[in-house]
Amino acid sequence: MPPSDHSEDSTPREESAPAEAPARPESPLRERLVDVGVDLVTTEGTASLGLREIARRAGVSHGAPRRYFPTHHALLSAIAHRGFADLRERFTGALAGATSARDQVRALARAYVGYALDNRGMFELMFRHDLLDSEKHPSDRPRLRESTVPMFEVTVGLVARCREERDAVTGPGPRSRDADDDPPAAVSAAALWANLHGVAQLWNWGSLQLALDVGPDGGTAGREPREDLDQIIAAVLDAHLGRVTR
Repeated sequence: MPPSDHSEDSTPREESAPAEAPARPESPLRERLVDVGVDLVTTEGTASLGLREIARRAGVSHGAPRRYFPTHHALLSAIAHRGFADLRERFTGALAGATSARDQVRALARAYVGYALDNRGMFELMFRHDLLDSEKHPSDRPRLRESTVPMFEVTVGLVARCREERDAVTGPGPRSRDADDDPPAAVSAAALWANLHGVAQLWNWGSLQLALDVGPDGGTAGREPREDLDQIIAAVLDAHLGRVTR
């Protein structure tokens, strides 16, 4: 999905998750191989995604996947595409009812981190572009960048709109020092994404819970663990977008 339109209309606009390109008909065996891979990465993690193991669980010879996937990387990419399709659905649901740009960023951030926590293996696989579809592994299939780049462009557009909303609150006159010091929206969006990805990974590894003294059955000061996570996400947004002026 392209970035938001930065017109002078101040009416709140609701972003939508990027649309997926129309899929061409696939063979039942190809889909079964991908289904098995999705199940494996979901239940056992990325280490389980050996080509022979996927073929075995699909009930075919170890050479059969080569008819549809010339390389192991091509099969892994097809599995990761399923993850991006699921993430797009989460984004679409998260954006429902969110009107301001800041609310939409918050909704997407929570959906992103939530997906990472609920789908650890798939989340790890999805962003390993070095393993999946780098220039070393050419393919005639849609590349993963066709899923990640549109999502990133949505974030860039929302960051730009957050700045517009901030400037509208400060009113006319000289721009604030913060506004003057703003890096390009794409740079802020990249930093925001990296920060949220790091939060998700560190939470999955238990590092943030250790640092915050969050037990396995409860959060700090009697809160639920996800409440602590929401506070971290809010702090990330404040760090990259500025505090919301009420």
